Amino acid sequence: MQRVAVLGGSGFVGRALVQRLLSDGVETTVVARRICPDAESLGIRFISGDIGDVDFLKNSLAGYDTVIHLASKTGIWGDRESYHRTNVLGTRNVLDACRANNIAALVYGSTPSVVYQKDDLCGVNERTPYARNFLCDYAWSKAIAEKMVLEANSDALRTIALRPHLVWGPGDSNRIPRLLGQARCRQLRRVGDGHNLVDVTYIDNAVEAFVLAAKNLHGPASGAGKPYFISQGEPVNLWNWLNKFFRRLDIPIVEQSTTFRKAYLMGMLMEKTFPMMRIKREPCMTRFLAVQLAKSHWFSIENANRDLGYFPKVSTAEGINSILQWVSTSEL
Repeated sequence: MQRVAVLGGSGFVGRALVQRLLSDGVETTVVARRICPDAESLGIRFISGDIGDVDFLKNSLAGYDTVIHLASKTGIWGDRESYHRTNVLGTRNVLDACRANNIAALVYGSTPSVVYQKDDLCGVNERTPYARNFLCDYAWSKAIAEKMVLEANSDALRTIALRPHLVWGPGDSNRIPRLLGQARCRQLRRVGDGHNLVDVTYIDNAVEAFVLAAKNLHGPASGAGKPYFISQGEPVNLWNWLNKFFRRLDIPIVEQSTTFRKAYLMGMLMEKTFPMMRIKREPCMTRFLAVQLAKSHWFSIENANRDLGYFPKVSTAEGINSILQWVSTSEL
């Protein structure tokens, strides 16, 4: 692994990954639509463009031996066509560009939500099938893209898919600020009985997993053609964990609650009525969000341990301390 192109490298995980690759002495280029403001000062080569343009990709990826594909349309609300265009057709273009440039390794950033349904998922591994009824178009499109990437694995182009769960840490400009804002305004409400366990992944550990996956594809390739769950390896009680975090920041804890059934039905209703009423903003509740907040979602990382040598280097407690320090200095 000598020359790496990170697609979507201006996002939260992408920025941290690029910094890690540069510190390891790996020549790294960011390919993204959004310009990375500190790219030049960090010595990062930046190419601005859209993965929907296959000719742009073919030209941009010439000369690289590794591609790490993090570019996607995220979120749980939006029209299906936009998710399909970016996450499915865009990934098809990435595969075509990799083949056209004889790129040896492709690491795809996937998500555990490809296996989400309505029930708890406790300690399951990668044998868990894809969902039969996807709870949002994001998960649907990522499952299609992940299958495409894994089916494309060959001796010429080795591929792997990583499924990090709830990546958090310093530098997150989306999830953490939004969560803190809702907590300060007392807009958060516990969904379910509050006993659900979930996996989380500290940013440095997620980055480590991507680096190990790329190295594996250039080495023994024991992970080629396979997906892997990535996490801290120890689930947390979601609501206790959040409240401990809020207490340390002197933010009101979450005390109000609603049942999973009510939240799920509310989400179903909003998903149907918002498009009918042509409301563009994201509803405050969806079926996916109700399941995410009320059900347990934690996964075995034994396969990542064995095949990739992935073991979380930063503990959950250490990660919390780092993010508290970051929040206090960032005035979030």
